[in-house]
Amino acid sequence: MVRLTVRRESWPIRGSFAISRGSRTVAEVVVAELSDGDEGATLVGRGECSPYGRYGETIDGVVETLEGLRDQVARGLDRIGLQRALPAGAARNALDCAFWDLEAKRAGHRVWEFLGLSKLEPLLTAFTLSLGSAEAMGKAAAENAGRPLLKLKLTGPDDLARVEAVRENAPRARLIVDANEAWTLADFVELAPRLQVLGVELIEQPLPADKDEALAGLHRPIPVCADESCHDTASLARIEGRYDAINIKLDKTGGLTEALRLKEAAQAQGYSIMVGCMLATSLAMAPAVLVAQGAKTVDLDGPLLLARDRPDGLRYDGSLIHPPEPALWG
Repeated sequence: MVRLTVRRESWPIRGSFAISRGSRTVAEVVVAELSDGDEGATLVGRGECSPYGRYGETIDGVVETLEGLRDQVARGLDRIGLQRALPAGAARNALDCAFWDLEAKRAGHRVWEFLGLSKLEPLLTAFTLSLGSAEAMGKAAAENAGRPLLKLKLTGPDDLARVEAVRENAPRARLIVDANEAWTLADFVELAPRLQVLGVELIEQPLPADKDEALAGLHRPIPVCADESCHDTASLARIEGRYDAINIKLDKTGGLTEALRLKEAAQAQGYSIMVGCMLATSLAMAPAVLVAQGAKTVDLDGPLLLARDRPDGLRYDGSLIHPPEPALWG
């Protein structure tokens, strides 16, 4: 019989982290564990999620949802059944990834072998600069000027000055920006050509998800990536013509199972793929490393923004992520 255990965890952020919606100093996550076997010979599969208030999620709500599935798990609920039992979102993500981990341990194989991959390649991740004044972001850029790819959190007013400061202090870094729905259409029209001159390669979610129809047919001098506007495969129909790329996050798709489906469907429709994350530990990043294989843009820097990571976490050499070890996940 498989036993489900759910717990909440708090992980301190290195300093603080700010986006257009606010700032915080702690990453709050939920971990689902599936235990299979007798005492002394127990296999444990784990998954981690980050409930996000923007999507109406709370730590308490996700814990309650997962604990409500405990009896179903004991009676045989599996990963496939889970896709019908819960909608896409953080709760399903934690349990879906725990199922994948447990399946791998039962089989004595790595998860990527199930997917026909002989190995995982190391990945170059973006490093995110928290929203701040132009001066503060310029200083942060100088401290991370050696990183190949920087992601800038923006908010609208004074964004051009922020990007100029970062470019001045990190002249060799590639740049992508994320407005987290904070821009207006006028902001986009004004800023996009100027950011192109500064070498910005991608603009992530400039407009609110419920107002992004304005992007349809609009000249986009820089490719635009859907984040809040694209959660799962069903989202693709609504965003057609509005975006050039999508950001796949397992907390949005509801786990690795749907993330892989979304990646395949989006690529078939011509979207460029970005794989991103919430503020979380290496346990949350590990399944995303599979999805990020071959992605054009990778943003899996969550553990780099924390004051500490969990034991057996992913190995980062600067901005290079190495595949997870079995002790972590998969």
